[in-house]
Amino acid sequence: MERAQTAKKVFLCVLCVLGDCLLHAQQPTRLAVLQAEDRRAPTPRDLATIRAGARSSDSQTARIAVRALGRLERPALIPDILPSLHNEFPEVRVEAANATAQAAQGWKTETPPAAAVDAASASLVARLKTEAEPDVRAAIFEALGRLPYVTAGQAEAAEHTLVEMAGRAESVTDRLGVAKGLEAFVRSQRKLRAPGDDALAVLRRLVARPGVDAAPGARVRRLALEALVSGAAVDTPLVVAASHDPDAQVRRIAIRATAPPSGGAVAGEEAHSMLSVALVDDSPSVRLEALRSLRARNDPDACPAALTAVADNDTHVALAALDQLAGCASTAGAIGTLEHAVTDLSDAGSARSWHRAAHAIVALASAAPDRASAMLAQFTGSRIWQLRLYAARAATQLGRRDTLDALASEDDDDNVREAAVEGLRKLAGHDADLVYIAELERRGNQIVRAAALALDGTPRTNEAVPALKAAWQRLVAEGKDNSHDARDAIAKALTDAGADPRARVRPAAAAPNDLDQENLRRLASPRARFTIRGVGMFELALFTAQAPATVLRFARLAEAGYYNGLTFHRVVPNFVIQGGSPGANEYIGDPAFMRDEVGTWPHVRGAVGISTRGHDTGDAQIFIDLVDNPRLDHQYTVFAQVLNGIDVVDRILEGDVIERVEIVP
Repeated sequence: MERAQTAKKVFLCVLCVLGDCLLHAQQPTRLAVLQAEDRRAPTPRDLATIRAGARSSDSQTARIAVRALGRLERPALIPDILPSLHNEFPEVRVEAANATAQAAQGWKTETPPAAAVDAASASLVARLKTEAEPDVRAAIFEALGRLPYVTAGQAEAAEHTLVEMAGRAESVTDRLGVAKGLEAFVRSQRKLRAPGDDALAVLRRLVARPGVDAAPGARVRRLALEALVSGAAVDTPLVVAASHDPDAQVRRIAIRATAPPSGGAVAGEEAHSMLSVALVDDSPSVRLEALRSLRARNDPDACPAALTAVADNDTHVALAALDQLAGCASTAGAIGTLEHAVTDLSDAGSARSWHRAAHAIVALASAAPDRASAMLAQFTGSRIWQLRLYAARAATQLGRRDTLDALASEDDDDNVREAAVEGLRKLAGHDADLVYIAELERRGNQIVRAAALALDGTPRTNEAVPALKAAWQRLVAEGKDNSHDARDAIAKALTDAGADPRARVRPAAAAPNDLDQENLRRLASPRARFTIRGVGMFELALFTAQAPATVLRFARLAEAGYYNGLTFHRVVPNFVIQGGSPGANEYIGDPAFMRDEVGTWPHVRGAVGISTRGHDTGDAQIFIDLVDNPRLDHQYTVFAQVLNGIDVVDRILEGDVIERVEIVP
């Protein structure tokens, strides 16, 4: 009997242990969910792992899993996401609202079933009516604004909900959510339905709302004004009032609203007066926008204003002014100012001093072609490759095929050759096909792409097709993901020539998988410190919780010295700066692609994202938002935010060198 009881106890213990193991097997770890998401859940097992995670009693596991379901962008998974709108943890409900809208983006390639959109919208609205947490309500507002509605009736119902809830919004969080929802709604639904009068009234109230200029309140006004501009619904009193807002970005948007097509609603005299004041605004971004608006409106003061702004203490404003002098040939002093900038190359060989001359030669090519042509040689012979690149742009403007032929055939830098080929494509078309064919042997993805695009439709198929096939085979053999733009251009040229590459592209060797517990622990709350040569230092807070795979990949590359010595090759004032390319262009980065990790962090000023040229095509190039860019929200991964040194970011010029990037755990 004793032996039987002992055996029974052992049996029960084994059952308990097995039961405990089975229970834990059904509760996947956060790491397992992250890894399944990073693979994009290609198998039923991966999908089961994520689904099980969404049902976890652990809030962080559930949050990560719900977010992963959305990032897969499979509308069929929306029914798996919606139950999490009722999760006990508000942070999970926030992710559920966002994930519903993100999963719905998979419908962009097809017409979504109206019933499915209705079901998603109805679930969001139902939760909104009972939700007590402002953060969750704000996420639902934005999700409602982002759904891809099929009928005008659906859009009208969503707008009505946003307007109704705006009337109940008491906290700044609620107002921010309404503003984000309406901004996304107006921008994305313009083709389906113009915003109604009630929605416009809400937006105008949000723009004009008085109060302390705290950051959230300022963002509400920016978003509301952006929505009104998108909906072509600004008027003179509103824009004039916004042009005096204490927030520089609100003033910038107001000034932008004076330019066509929005500017049609702003009276001429009022707009002229506003822009005159904006030209001396404390904020360089406002002064820059004023210059652009004056030019867009063909204002008689556009050229005098540009002439004055050449001496602006902000380099970006001064360079924009030089660009605008291209259309000011009849303005006294304009040609002389451009000539002085072109001929004053005394310090153009030193760091950060070539930009004025580069912009001036291109502007002079339009304003005074004969004088620019006479000065072109000093640029084509410069040891600064950027000056030679701008020379190619000036030569295109001047119609100087001889200069373009020489730069395309002889220059050492593929970025210069790319600019020359693009110029030849405009000036000579297929008369320069032999030049394009020769460029296919170059190593830079950017020049190969430009040459293939120029050869599309070539009559010289006997010479072009073998060269195109050879370039294709070389790129395939290299196996780099980020040559896909060049390969696409080659494939199109071959197809149009009646040929077929007949070689499958193999993906790049997978980058080391950084998603492990040790790295996630080590980089739980890291910072990145950038030192920019001759400019200064700024720091980023890295969002490991929001974008773990991106942060870990970035950190691994930074710690290996990948970014040291690279540049910010693209600078677009009042938009973004972009850098981190070994080739100083958007077509060459780290060979293996990264997965997108779009999330809830918005593209506000100082947000740091991963540059892509399509879904899941990040190659470790980064960009920093110089202003709020809501149209980029949920489109590009945000993996960091400038923590300090935004003034250093503002001073970065094209070609500035990243001396080093340090990761501070």
